[in-house]
Amino acid sequence: MMHVAWPWMALLLPLPWLLYRLRAAAQSGGTAIYLPFVTALGTASAERDSVRLGLRALFVLIWILLVAAAVRPQWLGDPLPVPTTGRRLMLAVDVSGSMEAQDMANNATRLQVVQAVAGNFIDGRRGDQVGLIIFGTQPYLQAPLSPDLATVHRFLDEAAIGIAGQETAIGDAIGLALKRQRAEPNKDQQNAANRSVLILLTDGQSNAGAVPPLEAAKLAAQQGLRIYTIGVGATGDGGFFGSFGNMDLDEDTLQAIARITGGRYFPATDANALREVYREIDKLEPAAGREQWWRPADEWFRWPLGLALLLSVPALVLGTRTWT
Repeated sequence: MMHVAWPWMALLLPLPWLLYRLRAAAQSGGTAIYLPFVTALGTASAERDSVRLGLRALFVLIWILLVAAAVRPQWLGDPLPVPTTGRRLMLAVDVSGSMEAQDMANNATRLQVVQAVAGNFIDGRRGDQVGLIIFGTQPYLQAPLSPDLATVHRFLDEAAIGIAGQETAIGDAIGLALKRQRAEPNKDQQNAANRSVLILLTDGQSNAGAVPPLEAAKLAAQQGLRIYTIGVGATGDGGFFGSFGNMDLDEDTLQAIARITGGRYFPATDANALREVYREIDKLEPAAGREQWWRPADEWFRWPLGLALLLSVPALVLGTRTWT
């Protein structure tokens, strides 16, 4: 699509004609005004009328080309998305064997509920870099920090129960998130600590791994990684699941991890509660902004400017012969 950056420059187009009329009016009044540019377009001897007309047309063409270059014509390409750099948000999702329980929704495992709800959460984080860690007995980086939210969402959907082992290594999952934070430096290092977030979701207690969860939380606090913990399931004290609740959930440890790092702990007993948790995190850690777009511009002013410079050579030669 054609576009001009400075359209107001087109107002200069009638300037030579105005100067010519001003000179003609001054001459008719008996007063001579010397205008160098217009003098080149002035009268000449009768025998040089044809040369004079050609020179005048050449100057008019040169002036039109100069004004065309001054308005700065551009050709705009198709709009392209531009990812913005906001928060660096890593999701750590428990995929141990206990996530196969179907107690959060009818005919759906805990992991399937998490995939549906967290997937919608990922889709709304436009402007942020989002990554994914899955963990069981060991943690694995499923998706590095990236503004490509669709790919991270797809990797979350591809996570399978038991793929990382049957136990739960919460401390090692936090350690892997810290490692990825150091390995992928932020362009704005001064504010990177205020924008690095880990959302850790589990339905059990840490019973595997080399790093104790609270030690990992202290390291995270030192490096400015804020952790929000989500406990999936009830404690079996008469809550949503009654006596059949999740007796393995270690809420005390999850609360301590969140407190040490400046985050918060959220219990999620069913799908609706989990949706509310992610809505609350969205409020606490608002996305950087909507996706931005830009249109590449190809500058075309060089063409009329170059042609005007080329035509100035014969204009100079022709003008010299006319004036002498």
